[in-house]
Amino acid sequence: MRARLIDGRARAARLRAEIASEVAALAAATGTVPGLVVILLGEDPASRVHAAAKIRATEAAGMR
Repeated sequence: MRARLIDGRARAARLRAEIASEVAALAAATGTVPGLVVILLGEDPASRVHAAAKIRATEAAGMR
């Protein structure tokens, strides 16, 4: 069996573009814009960084 190299960055970029397109279509058709809510428990700095990255990703996709 041959190994197959998977370009994760390219796949992720395609997936983000697809999701952004679907969000735009949903917003245009229904006026509904999906969003993300993050609830952090505790003071773990790594959790804050992770949550901030997820929020930036949703904003880039046109979500709230």
